[in-house]
Amino acid sequence: MENLLVAANWKMHKTLQEAEEFAEDIKAAKAKASLLIFPPSPYLARLSALLEGTSIEVGAQNMHAEEKGAFTGEISAAMVKSCGASRVLLGHSERRQHFGETNASINGKVKAALKHGLKAMLCIGETSSERESGRAMDVLRAQLEECLGGVSAKEAGRITIAYEPVWAIGTGKTATPQQAQEAHAFIRKTLSGLFGKEYSKTRILYGGSVTPENAVSLFREKDVDGALVGGASLDVGKFLKIGNAG
Repeated sequence: MENLLVAANWKMHKTLQEAEEFAEDIKAAKAKASLLIFPPSPYLARLSALLEGTSIEVGAQNMHAEEKGAFTGEISAAMVKSCGASRVLLGHSERRQHFGETNASINGKVKAALKHGLKAMLCIGETSSERESGRAMDVLRAQLEECLGGVSAKEAGRITIAYEPVWAIGTGKTATPQQAQEAHAFIRKTLSGLFGKEYSKTRILYGGSVTPENAVSLFREKDVDGALVGGASLDVGKFLKIGNAG
């Protein structure tokens, strides 16, 4: 596996000025991992311009599956790409929980993103009740199969998976390195079954209360290829420490 990928999901945080200051700070810093920022959508063009010519990527936190239309407040894949962004984050549990997204609706977004040449980061993960009832792996398999339905093996090369157990997001709880490894190994095996042996190399990130302290042990696991970072990504120092934890 190539070097780790550490992504910042800022959610609904930071003013434009704060986002610009963060971008300037990481431009001047070095990290072992590849870095990616998912800022609020109004900042996509500005941050893409500020980070142009660097190895740091910018992506959208969400997008609509349709090309255009009467969808007030939404953005399309073409809009994301025209702002200079290269990636889009799809299927985050907060989108599922607060905005009613389903595996079927996420599938439409994944296919639209790939059609427009974007790289898609698909979030999957089980709830605490699903884990406690022994259904975690069944849930992960269903999310992968349904969210990636109709995606060709060729297109699958532009997909990254973020395993985010719902019970660990914003709770301060983190999956143990062993739990993360078990889930990531299962995801890798499932991807290989869906798209072919070569897709066992797909990057699989861990997300869920990642910190500079727990990133070190998580990154030691064979099938953990980086992290999708929430709260800790709002602080440039903490984010860079995670980027150097590998």
